[in-house]
Amino acid sequence: MESPAKEEVAGELAMEIESSVTAEDWRRALSRVVPAVAVLRTTAPRAFDTEVAGASYATGFVVDKARGIILTNRHVVKPGPVVAEAMFVNREEIPVYPLYRDPVHDFGFFRYDPGAIKFLKYDEIPLDPEAASVGLEIRVVGNDSGEKVSILAGTLARLDREAPYYKKDGYNDFNTFYMQAASGTKGGSSGSPVVDCQGRAVALNAGSKSSSASAFFLPLDRVVRALNLIRDCWDAFGIKSESVYIPRGTLQVTFQHKGFEETRRLGLGNETEQMVRLVSPAGETGMLVVDSVVPEGPAHKHLEPGDVLVRMNGEVVTQFLTMETLLDDSVGREIDLQIERGGTPLILKLEVEDLHSITPNHFLEVSGAVIHPLSYQQARNFRFKCGLVYVADAGYMLSRASVPRHSIIKKFAGEDIESLDDLIAVISKLSRGARVPLEYVKYTDRYRNKSVLVTVDQHGWYAPPQLYTRNDATGLWNAKLAIPLESPFVVSAHHAGHMEANSNSVSPLTESSPMDLKCQHESENTADGCIKMQTDEEVAVDGCHSGEDSLVEKKRRRVDEEIASEGTISPFGDLDDIKGGALRHPSSVESNDLAQTISSNASLAEQVIEPALVMFEVHVPPICMLDGVHSQHFFGTGVIIHHSDSLGLVAVDRNTVAVSISDIMLSFAAYPIEIPAEVVFLHPVHNFALVAYDPSALGAGASVIRAAKLLPEPALRRGDSVYLVGLSRSLQATSRKSTVTNPCTAVNIGSADCPRYRAINMEVIELDTDFGSSFSGILTDEQGRVQALWASFSTQEHLLKRKKKRTKRWLTRKLKYGSSTSEDHQFVRGIPIYAISKVLEKIISGTPGPFRLVNGIRRPMPFVRLLEVELYPTLLSKARGYGLSDSWVQALAKKDPVRRQVLRVKGCLAGSKAENLLEQGDMILAINKEPITCFLDIENACQKLDQSIDSDGVLNMTIFRQGKEIDIIVGTDVRDGNGSTRMVNWCGSIIQDPHSAVRALGFLPEEGHGVYVARWCHGSPVHRYGLYALQWIVEVNGQPTPDLESFIQVVKGLEDREFVRVKTVHLNGKPRVLTLKQDLHYWPTWELTFEPETDMWHRRTIKALQPTEV
Repeated sequence: MESPAKEEVAGELAMEIESSVTAEDWRRALSRVVPAVAVLRTTAPRAFDTEVAGASYATGFVVDKARGIILTNRHVVKPGPVVAEAMFVNREEIPVYPLYRDPVHDFGFFRYDPGAIKFLKYDEIPLDPEAASVGLEIRVVGNDSGEKVSILAGTLARLDREAPYYKKDGYNDFNTFYMQAASGTKGGSSGSPVVDCQGRAVALNAGSKSSSASAFFLPLDRVVRALNLIRDCWDAFGIKSESVYIPRGTLQVTFQHKGFEETRRLGLGNETEQMVRLVSPAGETGMLVVDSVVPEGPAHKHLEPGDVLVRMNGEVVTQFLTMETLLDDSVGREIDLQIERGGTPLILKLEVEDLHSITPNHFLEVSGAVIHPLSYQQARNFRFKCGLVYVADAGYMLSRASVPRHSIIKKFAGEDIESLDDLIAVISKLSRGARVPLEYVKYTDRYRNKSVLVTVDQHGWYAPPQLYTRNDATGLWNAKLAIPLESPFVVSAHHAGHMEANSNSVSPLTESSPMDLKCQHESENTADGCIKMQTDEEVAVDGCHSGEDSLVEKKRRRVDEEIASEGTISPFGDLDDIKGGALRHPSSVESNDLAQTISSNASLAEQVIEPALVMFEVHVPPICMLDGVHSQHFFGTGVIIHHSDSLGLVAVDRNTVAVSISDIMLSFAAYPIEIPAEVVFLHPVHNFALVAYDPSALGAGASVIRAAKLLPEPALRRGDSVYLVGLSRSLQATSRKSTVTNPCTAVNIGSADCPRYRAINMEVIELDTDFGSSFSGILTDEQGRVQALWASFSTQEHLLKRKKKRTKRWLTRKLKYGSSTSEDHQFVRGIPIYAISKVLEKIISGTPGPFRLVNGIRRPMPFVRLLEVELYPTLLSKARGYGLSDSWVQALAKKDPVRRQVLRVKGCLAGSKAENLLEQGDMILAINKEPITCFLDIENACQKLDQSIDSDGVLNMTIFRQGKEIDIIVGTDVRDGNGSTRMVNWCGSIIQDPHSAVRALGFLPEEGHGVYVARWCHGSPVHRYGLYALQWIVEVNGQPTPDLESFIQVVKGLEDREFVRVKTVHLNGKPRVLTLKQDLHYWPTWELTFEPETDMWHRRTIKALQPTEV
């Protein structure tokens, strides 16, 4: 940078030039500048260091046409993996590759092939840092607020502004001055050239202050040095980017420029000040003062905050540029420092460290987590030493254990972790499914280590750990397997995937004849008046996405922790034992100790049912969020309905276990143990799931825990007394006596903006009092027999209909970043145990059905025959108004004098056998001439079809349509309880066959059913090109994709970096054609398939640069 004396002279000269500058001069200058400016579309496929995964756009400009070099900001080039394209003013688009990013200052270079630009005539923009002066009129040319070309005017007001402070845990520039002007730049203008009237770049646009029109520009002195070194390397070694080396030295010290008044207060001697003023250029206003020192760096315990720098290698240093020049020229050597500390002169010798050596160039990816050595940037922010093991993205494995981003891992599996190699060595010793302790520390709570239990990915949903290393020759980060193939982690995955199952069918199960065989995020605060870097992040407004999004609030259901539990640990015994005051003691001494005295204030029902209560904690992997599941983490209460030596089954609602691809942990009220479980049955209509656990994993607790007694009949009636029993988060049973107010309320839940499972064709039980909308459990009689599951239902409520007032700021945030204008809510109602008991009977009796491996035994799971039609009740009094005859009104009222209703068709599920046969508004009067008044009547009619040997699976229905009675034959559909069992990850999108909640919308594309985009990942090609969720892909490159198998065959033939034409149809029916570029390097195509015969999810690579099968 220029000295103050030169600034004064240059300022006078600039004013003389400006006075003679005309609009024509600016027109000529800008005509040369604009063609050399490019819009940069960048995609960060992985989080790294200070950056998160995502897609954004910014600006760059050509500074070397012959070699193909574009200058932009460091936060655009990214410290980690990046995929980028440059689009010039004539809309020519070319790929660009990272060439260099400065470890500290906010500049970097992309390279491109000059021959790739065929039609544009352009010249490089010369760099002239000497031309910058106060009062200089400038233009900022670039992509501002999404505009392809925007030209903003301004005047340089300051050349010595301190570096802007963006985030406490993100990238910040330091040890440099910035320029300031009131040009009012906004997002997307990062990397724009700041030019004068002669078309020379005098600075680089970097950031702005949102509370004012101030913009901040980086001086170009260090940029020119780096560019010249790159040119020299290329001239000496040819065009080989790996030959580029730019020496950068550091003491790991942050300095600030303080005025002489401040330095005097810090103890600077008068003689020293006079000497500095004498040898410095006229107009010098201050000196450099130590602000912070990174622990265990070269200056640790040598320099302290408040030290005033006087000389470096005998030269008086008052400017950042002089200091950095001396450091860069002394890498690997000692340097002499003269400082003053509180008025005491000190002379130090410190070794200058290579700045590139403490800038990480590799990272470990394991179960979605990105882990690498702590960079100098974050070490400075957090005041930790460089090189510690840093979590840039928690992924699934770590976030499941509540390990947040920005954590430092200290211990894993009992071993100290000092480096990334230590962590890799520990992981290589672990088997999938292992639960091991991990200690970490956060910079916000640096003096306390936190300990958690981490579960190693046991299902193989994620690829084995990969080690990515930066390749400066290609601009890519190359991946390799981080652990040996013979390590337990890899070997256990293959063994699990090929586990042998008992080939024999299972005999009927009974309790007395057991079988012999057996998913925290911290807000990122900004400071300095909301100063921000000017890249525009792309935000999806029409779809769902995965990952721990910092902009979308993570929705988690949690059981109400404030419910007071009135009883102590309940005893374990039969009802007769409890009534008689005696306990049936378990044989185990440990279990015997758990049988405590019956609490006098616990209800009898609570005491009886507590051994059957289970607390669920459910995690859904971000890359497997199928079927529109709306969260990654769920809690809820379930009840054990079967418990034998070889099989345990728990019933729970589907707002706790929403999808089968989940990690489930069960905690038992009767015994202090936590074990894994697997989903074995998801009812396609009713709001319940069955989850299996291995009783042998309970150890001594197996004799303490027992199944509840179910009481499906008689059905509950209005006025009946029941006991609502559930668990608090502390696993204490809680109960209250309630009265049934309505035993047959029809559930009416509208489709969510992002379609997901919702209960239809169900009647539920309402109570006069409960524990609130987050408390689930069961309803029992006074003897503890289960009459209903007190289940949680998920729904959405439109924001504009909410009675509770929200601030304008909150509402704006939801509308901008959410995938909808609705908010998730939940409510609780009772589900009669009848439907659950029917499914349980089929499982126990071995009813013919698809086999599934459960606890090592092949067991048949029941099919469910359905009329795939959404129905709703209408009162007979209303039906009469539609023209229903008196005879039918009387027949239906006689059949059911309580409900006095008729069922009407709301819609048919697309692709069902009832589609095109039943119409909206049809009234279902009878099946096989038997009057139909409730949902259960239709279910019973469907079950009779299964019981009939010669059944053709159709129902003879009598319906009322538009004033006429019609007899019609309607087919039924058969569904299993597995849920979605296959998905494909293509270009970062999660693709599946349309699930039932999508088909319930009553629409599938005319072009063929297509495959459904359920989610998308940040930093992926679909994020970059806008292929978001909530749409079908019906064609790829003109080839139809009606189902997943067809889709796989099409994408299998696509090559890396190939542009693909995709035809989609949105849920609203709007067709669209877009193109995207496939990126197999960072986003290989793979699929997950569930195999019931092995009870395993199998991950298979479909297409990659180096195909591997995991």
